Amino acid sequence: MTAPGTAQNARATGIVTPERITTVQARDIAVTPPTVTTRDRVTKAIQIMALNRMPGLIVVDEAGRPGAVLSGTDVLRLAIPRAYHEDPSLTRVVDEAYADAFPQDVGDLSVGDCLPRPLVSAVTVPLGATLLEVAAVMTRLRTPLVAVVTPDGTLAGAITLERLLTSLALFSPGA
Repeated sequence: MTAPGTAQNARATGIVTPERITTVQARDIAVTPPTVTTRDRVTKAIQIMALNRMPGLIVVDEAGRPGAVLSGTDVLRLAIPRAYHEDPSLTRVVDEAYADAFPQDVGDLSVGDCLPRPLVSAVTVPLGATLLEVAAVMTRLRTPLVAVVTPDGTLAGAITLERLLTSLALFSPGA
Protein backbone atom coordinates (compact mmCIF):
# COMPACT_ATOMS: atom_id res chain seq x y z
CA MET A 1 0.00 0.00 0.00
CA THR A 2 1.33 3.38 -0.96
CA ALA A 3 0.90 6.33 1.36
CA PRO A 4 -1.17 9.23 0.06
CA GLY A 5 0.86 12.22 -1.07
CA THR A 6 4.02 10.28 -1.92
CA ALA A 7 5.70 10.44 -5.33
CA GLN A 8 5.00 6.74 -5.82
CA ASN A 9 1.28 7.27 -5.12
CA ALA A 10 1.24 10.21 -7.55
CA ARG A 11 2.57 7.96 -10.30
CA ALA A 12 0.12 5.16 -9.50
CA THR A 13 -2.96 7.37 -9.35
CA GLY A 14 -2.02 9.91 -12.00
CA ILE A 15 -2.25 12.76 -9.49
CA VAL A 16 0.46 15.34 -9.84
CA THR A 17 1.80 16.43 -6.45
CA PRO A 18 4.74 18.59 -5.34
CA GLU A 19 6.47 15.42 -4.15
CA ARG A 20 6.44 13.94 -7.64
CA ILE A 21 10.05 13.65 -8.66
CA THR A 22 9.76 12.07 -12.09
CA THR A 23 8.13 13.13 -15.33
CA VAL A 24 5.51 11.11 -17.11
CA GLN A 25 7.14 8.99 -19.78
CA ALA A 26 5.94 6.87 -22.67
CA ARG A 27 6.28 3.74 -20.52
CA ASP A 28 3.78 5.21 -18.05
CA ILE A 29 0.94 5.64 -20.51
CA ALA A 30 1.66 2.94 -23.10
CA VAL A 31 -0.83 0.09 -23.32
CA THR A 32 -0.31 -3.42 -24.61
CA PRO A 33 -1.71 -3.18 -28.11
CA PRO A 34 -3.19 -5.90 -30.25
CA THR A 35 -0.78 -6.60 -33.10
CA VAL A 36 -0.80 -8.39 -36.44
CA THR A 37 1.82 -9.81 -38.79
CA THR A 38 2.00 -9.39 -42.56
CA ARG A 39 0.68 -12.96 -42.93
CA ASP A 40 -2.52 -12.37 -40.93
CA ARG A 41 -5.79 -12.01 -42.84
CA VAL A 42 -7.01 -8.45 -43.24
CA THR A 43 -10.45 -9.54 -41.98
CA LYS A 44 -8.80 -10.35 -38.64
CA ALA A 45 -7.17 -6.91 -38.62
CA ILE A 46 -10.50 -5.21 -39.32
CA GLN A 47 -12.16 -7.06 -36.44
CA ILE A 48 -9.33 -6.19 -34.05
CA MET A 49 -9.41 -2.51 -35.06
CA ALA A 50 -13.18 -2.29 -34.69
CA LEU A 51 -13.47 -4.18 -31.40
CA ASN A 52 -10.57 -2.28 -29.80
CA ARG A 53 -11.48 1.08 -31.35
CA MET A 54 -7.98 1.42 -32.75
CA PRO A 55 -7.04 3.85 -35.55
CA GLY A 56 -4.64 1.23 -36.85
CA LEU A 57 -2.58 -1.77 -35.84
CA ILE A 58 1.12 -2.23 -35.34
CA VAL A 59 2.50 -4.88 -37.68
CA VAL A 60 5.26 -6.83 -35.95
CA ASP A 61 7.87 -9.26 -37.23
CA GLU A 62 8.61 -12.69 -35.77
CA ALA A 63 10.80 -11.14 -33.06
CA GLY A 64 8.06 -8.75 -31.91
CA ARG A 65 9.67 -5.65 -33.44
CA PRO A 66 7.32 -3.11 -35.02
CA GLY A 67 7.79 -2.91 -38.77
CA ALA A 68 4.81 -0.92 -40.01
CA VAL A 69 1.39 0.38 -39.07
CA LEU A 70 -1.72 -0.82 -40.86
CA SER A 71 -4.09 2.14 -40.69
CA GLY A 72 -7.83 1.95 -41.00
CA THR A 73 -7.59 4.06 -44.15
CA ASP A 74 -5.21 1.52 -45.72
CA VAL A 75 -7.88 -1.15 -45.26
CA LEU A 76 -10.65 1.18 -46.42
CA ARG A 77 -8.68 1.98 -49.58
CA LEU A 78 -8.82 -1.69 -50.56
CA ALA A 79 -12.54 -1.94 -49.84
CA ILE A 80 -13.38 0.84 -52.31
CA PRO A 81 -13.44 -0.25 -55.96
CA ARG A 82 -10.49 1.20 -57.91
CA ALA A 83 -12.71 3.15 -60.32
CA TYR A 84 -13.86 5.35 -57.41
CA HIS A 85 -10.26 6.11 -56.48
CA GLU A 86 -9.50 7.23 -60.00
CA ASP A 87 -12.68 9.27 -60.44
CA PRO A 88 -14.34 10.27 -57.13
CA SER A 89 -17.20 11.96 -59.02
CA LEU A 90 -18.51 8.44 -59.78
CA THR A 91 -19.53 8.14 -56.12
CA ARG A 92 -22.32 10.66 -56.73
CA VAL A 93 -23.98 8.61 -59.46
CA VAL A 94 -24.48 5.27 -57.68
CA ASP A 95 -27.75 4.41 -55.99
CA GLU A 96 -28.00 4.48 -52.21
CA ALA A 97 -28.31 0.71 -51.84
CA TYR A 98 -24.93 0.21 -53.52
CA ALA A 99 -23.39 3.16 -51.68
CA ASP A 100 -24.28 1.52 -48.36
CA ALA A 101 -22.87 -1.87 -49.40
CA PHE A 102 -19.77 -0.84 -51.35
CA PRO A 103 -16.98 -2.78 -49.63
CA GLN A 104 -15.33 -5.30 -51.89
CA ASP A 105 -14.54 -8.72 -50.57
CA VAL A 106 -11.21 -8.41 -48.75
CA GLY A 107 -11.38 -11.87 -47.19
CA ASP A 108 -8.45 -13.36 -49.12
CA LEU A 109 -6.12 -10.42 -48.60
CA SER A 110 -3.34 -10.46 -46.04
CA VAL A 111 -2.21 -7.54 -43.92
CA GLY A 112 0.89 -7.40 -46.13
CA ASP A 113 -1.37 -6.87 -49.17
CA CYS A 114 -2.91 -3.81 -47.50
CA LEU A 115 0.25 -2.01 -46.49
CA PRO A 116 1.05 1.04 -48.61
CA ARG A 117 3.95 0.89 -51.05
CA PRO A 118 6.59 1.99 -50.47
CA LEU A 119 6.33 0.57 -46.98
CA VAL A 120 6.28 3.21 -44.25
CA SER A 121 8.01 2.12 -41.05
CA ALA A 122 6.15 2.18 -37.78
CA VAL A 123 6.65 5.38 -35.80
CA THR A 124 8.48 4.53 -32.59
CA VAL A 125 9.55 6.23 -29.40
CA PRO A 126 11.73 4.86 -26.59
CA LEU A 127 10.30 3.87 -23.22
CA GLY A 128 11.75 7.02 -21.64
CA ALA A 129 10.26 9.51 -24.11
CA THR A 130 8.39 12.37 -22.46
CA LEU A 131 4.82 13.21 -23.36
CA LEU A 132 6.11 16.27 -25.22
CA GLU A 133 8.39 14.04 -27.31
CA VAL A 134 5.49 11.68 -28.09
CA ALA A 135 3.24 14.62 -29.02
CA ALA A 136 5.93 16.16 -31.24
CA VAL A 137 6.44 12.88 -33.11
CA MET A 138 2.69 12.37 -33.58
CA THR A 139 2.15 15.86 -34.95
CA ARG A 140 5.26 15.94 -37.13
CA LEU A 141 4.50 12.58 -38.72
CA ARG A 142 0.69 12.99 -38.60
CA THR A 143 0.08 9.65 -36.95
CA PRO A 144 -2.49 8.74 -34.29
CA LEU A 145 -0.55 5.64 -33.20
CA VAL A 146 3.01 5.38 -31.89
CA ALA A 147 4.86 2.21 -30.94
CA VAL A 148 6.85 2.32 -27.69
CA VAL A 149 9.98 0.19 -27.97
CA THR A 150 12.60 -1.26 -25.66
CA PRO A 151 16.30 -0.53 -26.24
CA ASP A 152 16.57 -3.63 -28.46
CA GLY A 153 13.65 -2.45 -30.62
CA THR A 154 11.05 -4.89 -29.28
CA LEU A 155 7.51 -3.60 -28.93
CA ALA A 156 6.78 -2.64 -25.31
CA GLY A 157 3.44 -0.94 -25.89
CA ALA A 158 1.61 1.67 -27.90
CA ILE A 159 0.18 5.13 -27.42
CA THR A 160 -2.85 6.33 -29.35
CA LEU A 161 -3.65 9.98 -29.87
CA GLU A 162 -6.67 9.58 -27.60
CA ARG A 163 -4.51 8.11 -24.82
CA LEU A 164 -1.93 10.89 -25.19
CA LEU A 165 -4.56 13.64 -25.03
CA THR A 166 -6.16 12.04 -21.98
CA SER A 167 -2.77 11.81 -20.28
CA LEU A 168 -1.93 15.40 -21.10
CA ALA A 169 -5.23 16.50 -19.58
CA LEU A 170 -4.59 14.47 -16.42
CA PHE A 171 -0.92 15.29 -15.94
CA SER A 172 -0.85 18.93 -16.99
CA PRO A 173 -0.37 21.57 -14.28
CA GLY A 174 -3.67 22.94 -13.07
CA ALA A 175 -5.60 19.86 -14.18
